[in-house]
Amino acid sequence: MKVNHYEQVAKTPVTMEGARGCQVRWLVDESQGAPNFAMRQFEVAPGGYTPKHSHPYEHEVFVLEGRGTVLEGDVEHRLEAGDFVLVSPNEVHQFLNTGAVPLKFLCMVPNSSAAQKVTVAAECSRPVK
Repeated sequence: MKVNHYEQVAKTPVTMEGARGCQVRWLVDESQGAPNFAMRQFEVAPGGYTPKHSHPYEHEVFVLEGRGTVLEGDVEHRLEAGDFVLVSPNEVHQFLNTGAVPLKFLCMVPNSSAAQKVTVAAECSRPVK
């Protein structure tokens, strides 16, 4: 068993092309003995966003704090604390912070995702309004 507080895990900038104002904490993954899934905590600054991208694996998201939107292709869905999202494999998506405080969310992915290709959309460096 592993028990820890998320603030004890270092935040690192998301350096993927198309990310702005986005940091991640790798809370649980294979290096801590989790055989199947990784849990990450993202923090997106006001006005920031993740890259617009897709990948061949699903992931689940739970919004902890803040407000924002998630793009499902070109469809925009509003998000706030308590909302959850299932991103299906190969679905183009992007998370944007539309609020005045950081947007914080948990994201769970299979450990096997580390070896899989992520495709960044051509327009990844600019958020859709």
